[in-house]
Amino acid sequence: MSTDVAATERTKIFTHVSKTLIELFELDSHDIKPQARLYEDLDIDSIDAVDLVVELKQFTGRRINPDDFKSVRTIDDVVNAVERLMQR
Repeated sequence: MSTDVAATERTKIFTHVSKTLIELFELDSHDIKPQARLYEDLDIDSIDAVDLVVELKQFTGRRINPDDFKSVRTIDDVVNAVERLMQR
């Protein structure tokens, strides 16, 4: 995958994750930054995290292994996990 294509794909994933966080959890778009911590900065709890994973499953059309998301802490971690999932 070329660098431009990879960057475009990452941007699409980040945009989708951002929109999802805003819509599902009524977050302010100004709070959505790659380094934002889901639990500490955005007040996402474990139930919210499950909702996010369910939505990401619909977005990717792929089964998501919960272990893939155990180490996710930031929005950038979510983007990385989704990117890896889509490359399988």
